[in-house]
Amino acid sequence: MKHLNARITLFCLCSCLFMGSCNNSKTKKQDSPPPEPVPNIIFILADDMGIGDLGCYGQEHILTPHIDRLAAEGMRFTQFYAGSTVCAPSRASLMTGQHTGITHIRGNGEYPLRETDTIIPQLLQKEGYTTAMYGKWGLGLEGTPGEPLKKGWDHFTGHLHHVDAHYQRPDSLWRIRNGKLEKFDTPEGSYANEIFAEEALSFIEEQPKNKPFFLYLSFTLPHAELVTAENYMEPYLNESGESRFMPEKPWPDGKHYGGQPYPKAAYAAMVSSIDKYTGRITQLLKEKGIDENTLILFSSDNGTHIEGGRTMEDVAFFESSGSYKGVKRDVYEGGIHEPFIAYWPGKIGPGRISDHIGAFWDVLPTLAELGGVKKLPANINGISFVPELLGKGKQAEHPYLYWEFYEQGGKQAVRKQNWKAVRLQVKKNRHAPLELYDLKTDPGEKHNVAKKHPEIVKEMERIMQEAHTPNPLFSF
Repeated sequence: MKHLNARITLFCLCSCLFMGSCNNSKTKKQDSPPPEPVPNIIFILADDMGIGDLGCYGQEHILTPHIDRLAAEGMRFTQFYAGSTVCAPSRASLMTGQHTGITHIRGNGEYPLRETDTIIPQLLQKEGYTTAMYGKWGLGLEGTPGEPLKKGWDHFTGHLHHVDAHYQRPDSLWRIRNGKLEKFDTPEGSYANEIFAEEALSFIEEQPKNKPFFLYLSFTLPHAELVTAENYMEPYLNESGESRFMPEKPWPDGKHYGGQPYPKAAYAAMVSSIDKYTGRITQLLKEKGIDENTLILFSSDNGTHIEGGRTMEDVAFFESSGSYKGVKRDVYEGGIHEPFIAYWPGKIGPGRISDHIGAFWDVLPTLAELGGVKKLPANINGISFVPELLGKGKQAEHPYLYWEFYEQGGKQAVRKQNWKAVRLQVKKNRHAPLELYDLKTDPGEKHNVAKKHPEIVKEMERIMQEAHTPNPLFSF
């Protein structure tokens, strides 16, 4: 009997082990791990800053320690491009995920986003993000389909019109208040970008830790009017109160922009002011304990400018375009090849340098993927670069990048791998000869090799025709 009982006990034990439980006839389903929380996202955009204006990209005269630290502790891209060579189409490309061959807005002027244009804050807002923008909008005035209130922004303080953003001490700004868009007077003598930075810091401070936010901080620095607060000028003045970069060519009062006796010093100070604002933001994230769940992206909307007293000699002095040819309004590298930095502690390894070829129209699908967006807008050109950021999976690549621009006779440009094609004076001749450059051996676009590579020229012409779609506002 003892042996029989032992056999019965052993049989029951084996049966229980086989079935997975003595109390259940079915194996319990293993719980899947909870999804990772979506990150907070901060996109900081400079206005007319060249790729060479930051220390992490080789600058030696201008102090940018906080942005340099983001690059050192995160990822610095070396082959990233703006959406265009001036602000409105570049920002439209950023927001819509489209290049200027298909965007509605392809140049500066009074051209708002359309009701049918779905942009980044609208996508993230639907996923539970609180959205805020401080700075230059330029994609729709009050009462148009492109005004901030209609494009997914919960909070906004800034300029609606891009021309208003030319001035550093405006007498008024716009804001969303109590669900309405309203204009308000600024304190006398106040600097717009100080207001934008303070608003951004207050917004971050007020956000609960359990709800994600998207902050777009669109500075108007170092654009146009070379005017900034004295505390930012001090590092660039000598004991006598004169510029450290003498000789300087003063910009007189009474012109379109405010006067400036020291344009080079003022430009450096304006770049440094963005750096200090960025440092304050990263410090606040650490103090709140949310830095490890916040992705910061930093870039500029186009190349450096020659306005408000700034000259090509000043550009050369600072090497603001780096080793590249051209400035704002050029489709050469100096007009569109931009700094791009990604910082996300614990997710993006420190000191990473990426040569991935990307552009502003990639930002929408990237942030959408990180924010849990299930369906992207139709007819976008962007490719998510999340695999490149996180070092996970295979990163998809563009077959080519394309730009078109409507000032100065009309311009087109294509980058395909290491080849770069440029076509000028398109309005006079839609089939004007192409310039062709091998960026691998000639990043400064000094040697036009079109005659040596007719097969590449033909391919670039085909791409220009393929990428361009008709637009009633901007016609070649």
